[in-house]
Amino acid sequence: MKRGKKYIEKAKLVDRAMLYETKEAFDLVQKTTVAKFDETVEAHVRLGVDSRHADQQVRGAVVLPHGTGKTARVLVFAKGDKAREAEAAGADFVGGDELVPKIQNEGWLGFDVVVATPDMMAVVGRLGRVLGPKGLMPNPKAGTVTMDVTRAVNDIKAGKIEYRLDKTNIIHVPIGKVSFGTEKLLDNFHTLMSAIIKAKPSAAKGQYLKSVVVSSTMGPGVKVNPAKVAE
Repeated sequence: MKRGKKYIEKAKLVDRAMLYETKEAFDLVQKTTVAKFDETVEAHVRLGVDSRHADQQVRGAVVLPHGTGKTARVLVFAKGDKAREAEAAGADFVGGDELVPKIQNEGWLGFDVVVATPDMMAVVGRLGRVLGPKGLMPNPKAGTVTMDVTRAVNDIKAGKIEYRLDKTNIIHVPIGKVSFGTEKLLDNFHTLMSAIIKAKPSAAKGQYLKSVVVSSTMGPGVKVNPAKVAE
């Protein structure tokens, strides 16, 4: 991948062989941004588990204390009182069966998170082939299959993020914007890492946190010392 001059210059500030302390890592992330827009800061956490085994899955959700800097668009599948509750809570879209052809046939994906009441999962299940690959299927572990739609919508709007392993056993999540500054980014990062550490499967053996990298959207990755993350 060809990199621009600006990226190459900024990348020189990062020692690729170094495992940085967390504060130093976030200071560097802010110094190495290259875009003119307010870049998202991301964490990439490689775990010592095998996601092919059901008992080694790591998945959950956590509310970041300072949010992500982006207000998520929430779609709620509900009916009756629960639909009215979702609307009152500030859900962007609320519906049921009528949304299936819109998503399935028209390719509508104008939302970031999907919440569903348990009685609507049969409807949502019909959209598995569309929502599944995009990581949008509601899930009880993430708190997105629930009767408490008010809390679900409020948490998501407040900065709740979902984390899950990909096929290479890495979790990729946004933890804020460069403009947040080091302290807020650190707060969000430690909240995320605490949740991931608590979610360690009992079947996981050996080193759990294999590597932790933080970066801005367009900037170089900065390696964080995994041994210091839990402190």
